[in-house]
Amino acid sequence: MIDGRTVVDAHVHAPRLSTLKPAWLDWAEKFSGPHDWRSAYDENGEPVPAALDALLESEGVDRALLFSEYSPRATGIQPIEHNLPLVRHNPERFRLVANVNPYLHHPVAAEVERQLDLGAVALKIHPVHGAFSPADKELYAAYHVCAERGVPVILHSGTSSFPGARTSFGNPELLSDVVEDFPRVNFVFAHGGRGWWYDVAAFMALTKENVWLDLSGLPPKKLPEYYARFDFVRLAGKFVFGTDWPGVPGASRNVRALAGLGLPDDVLTDVLSGNAAKLFPGLGI
Repeated sequence: MIDGRTVVDAHVHAPRLSTLKPAWLDWAEKFSGPHDWRSAYDENGEPVPAALDALLESEGVDRALLFSEYSPRATGIQPIEHNLPLVRHNPERFRLVANVNPYLHHPVAAEVERQLDLGAVALKIHPVHGAFSPADKELYAAYHVCAERGVPVILHSGTSSFPGARTSFGNPELLSDVVEDFPRVNFVFAHGGRGWWYDVAAFMALTKENVWLDLSGLPPKKLPEYYARFDFVRLAGKFVFGTDWPGVPGASRNVRALAGLGLPDDVLTDVLSGNAAKLFPGLGI
């Protein structure tokens, strides 16, 4: 908790460093600032469950959603199995997020089922790092599984600085048909349309009941500027707190920056944990 508020960080990367391309490490060092994220790793670049657990506890994070990624073009492959020791160490704090890449997984539905059976509470799709459209009909099989299992889909929206990324696939408008075709699936736009598409992402969140915005990678103090064309309090009702750890100067710092925006108390509570509790099954909050 932070200042008496439950905090869910819905966007955390804690991979084995040996699986990553150099650009990822450069990104983490650049955006973590004074936050000592490497204290959660051993000398071989392996995340230490107890150390990461203690670090997030000190930052006030009650629940953390751990991302896997299968993006050999951009960051490398970080299998979901690598996150299992973290969940075993503290199954209350840590939760898994599945990830599929249609160029690597076939049939895609079977792989989604497999990862959900490991305990994943959401499916992440990374079209920008994988260089595919999130509206590709092959992915409809994955969305059908999520509809049947009652889990949300998190989609990278907006830009990415990693070599090999294809930013054009980060346009939230590509999901316009998908969110209508799957009204029972909640779609969380990670990074809130970062870069060129803040307006598109915000408009979709306000007009589509099943669209939400994850704040990972966005400086909280700049949110009113990014979404200046919208009723900010109303839009904040569709926000889901996330940091993109370790590329953040600490979760507690971001939480307090959000609290400084003057949002109504009930809205801030929903941003930090309430909306996540609605979206992700079994968080126990």
